[in-house]
Amino acid sequence: VQLQASGGGLVQAGESLRLSCAASGRTFSMAWFRQAPAKEREFVAAINFGGSRTYYADSVKGRFTISRDNGKNMLYLQMNSLSPDDTAVYYCAVDGSLVVQTTAAPYDYWGQGTLVTVSS
Repeated sequence: VQLQASGGGLVQAGESLRLSCAASGRTFSMAWFRQAPAKEREFVAAINFGGSRTYYADSVKGRFTISRDNGKNMLYLQMNSLSPDDTAVYYCAVDGSLVVQTTAAPYDYWGQGTLVTVSS
């Protein structure tokens, strides 16, 4: 499986961005993680294969929405009300199982990351 994330950029606090992740190959559960400078990679959101179950980190709940289009093999992350604390490199990931995980270790495939910078 190969993953290509895109959509990052520089925005001001309060604005929105939509990240996309194009996948090639077989995907099951998918997720977004992020890593800010000098910090550990952290879970952001995850979605099951059918798209019926979603999971979010408390820090983004109510502001971010994860979705997927299996017909196009695409994963999305709609990010609203962005704050400087959301500044990070965002990674999409694929887990080769049907069980949705919220930690990084089970995910087998990772995209290259896309940088999101939110200015105050």
